[in-house]
Amino acid sequence: MRSTLQVSYFTGFYPSVRVDSSGDGVVSQAGGVVLTSMVKVAGLGAGLSEDLEPWRKPFATHDPGKILSDLALSLATGGDSVSDIDRLRNQPEVYGLVASDPTISRLFKILATVEPAKALAAINGARAKARAHVWAQAGKGSPLHGVSAENPLIIDLDASLLNSHSTGIGTGL
Repeated sequence: MRSTLQVSYFTGFYPSVRVDSSGDGVVSQAGGVVLTSMVKVAGLGAGLSEDLEPWRKPFATHDPGKILSDLALSLATGGDSVSDIDRLRNQPEVYGLVASDPTISRLFKILATVEPAKALAAINGARAKARAHVWAQAGKGSPLHGVSAENPLIIDLDASLLNSHSTGIGTGL
């Protein structure tokens, strides 16, 4: 009797999604597909993966950069807590393999306890590289185009809180 060793090859953070008219494999959050493409094109996923390599366990299945990318996607598609990542986990054809809640918690613990300042710097560095890449591709459409000491980039943040969830009357919510 022969045995074979199953080998998985990492082919990227998110699978390629194809579109057809068959009606099979319907995606419930098409906006998430656009966001996964942005993670790829901007280099955010690759940057997070590279910069967080020191915090990856030697035989880990889940890449820390992919976990953080998945969490960001979960928030961007309407999630408001870590456990909402299960919405991504339920669509592997769009989001690939998504870490379990305990795996995410272990990553948080590692990032928060093993040189947390370096971990935060690594995350911020990956974000900065992705932002710079996207803005460079935007050319004259970049927010940095024409920015100088005399003409600074002003970012006006609105501090208003918006309720994104309403409770239905008589629904028990």
